Amino acid sequence: MDAAPPPGATHAPALTRADGSPLRVLVVDDEVNLAELISMALRYEGWLVEVAHTGARAVATAREQRPDAVVLDMMLPDVDGLEVLRRMRATDPDLPVVFLTARDAVEDRIAGLTAGGDDYVTKPFSLEEVVARLRGLMRRAGAQQAATSSVLAVGDLSLDEDSREVFRAGEEIILTATEFELLRFLMRNPRRVLSKAQILDRVWNYDFGGQANVVELYISYLRKKVDAGRAPMIHTMRGAGYVLKPAAG
Repeated sequence: MDAAPPPGATHAPALTRADGSPLRVLVVDDEVNLAELISMALRYEGWLVEVAHTGARAVATAREQRPDAVVLDMMLPDVDGLEVLRRMRATDPDLPVVFLTARDAVEDRIAGLTAGGDDYVTKPFSLEEVVARLRGLMRRAGAQQAATSSVLAVGDLSLDEDSREVFRAGEEIILTATEFELLRFLMRNPRRVLSKAQILDRVWNYDFGGQANVVELYISYLRKKVDAGRAPMIHTMRGAGYVLKPAAG
């Protein structure tokens, strides 16, 4: 799945609610791995994400959490997406919804839009496309552009997304474009274990098969630059992935 921006791409400022709090998005898909990948892409935008794998759970979550938008698979194991949309709209008539569909027939797209869906994305799709569609919907719904700092900071490590400068304990670290993108992804998810598949999907334009070794290689490059001669911040969680967290005091 084509999910990551090319190395060197900048990250757009986050959209927020009118009060400055993060947007809430509900992702509904019975494919657990796909739902997690979409969620990761949306969290990268700075949004709060809830996930549901069935239509019934989606309707209940929407009622409890009152999301600002929903990414909704049309083919669910218990209730189809059109019925889920109808039930959600009974509670929140203006709730923006982007349909995910594996079917490309014109009548299916028309059915989704006629039922009240605001947009649709046909599988297979890029995660960037889903994010772009949601951003467009949120702008039309009145979401605010966040006046946030371009600097990410974890412990004594800082990364400026605009100037592309990286410092640890005041000492500049020179990174290649790909190393920068990898570190940025780790720093946007501090203390969160990221699998090789998630990293590949976000940082490289590759599907997962046979490419996991490139993650190990670039993690080793980063360690030599970020952790060399210092308390380590990048940790391997055996069998699970990698995590970046402040160095132990």
